[in-house]
Amino acid sequence: MSKLHQELKEMIIEVLDLEDVDVEEIIDDEPLFVEGLGLDSIDALEIGLALQKRYGIKLKSDSEDTPKHFSSINALVALVESHSTN
Repeated sequence: MSKLHQELKEMIIEVLDLEDVDVEEIIDDEPLFVEGLGLDSIDALEIGLALQKRYGIKLKSDSEDTPKHFSSINALVALVESHSTN
């Protein structure tokens, strides 16, 4: 697991106060919403705010790409990496 994968998993656990979830339980390519972690739209807003604070990434809720970015940890890693190289 890369440092960024670990960081994002820890951020999600912290931001969403997921006390019963360990970093190792979040699978990189499994869905974060509905199935997988079972997150919802409110959780997505909180993760979006955390991404903005921590990495300076601003996402538009009405963008067609936003659901794709939140589909898994791997997708979030790709999003952060794409913004850090710009």
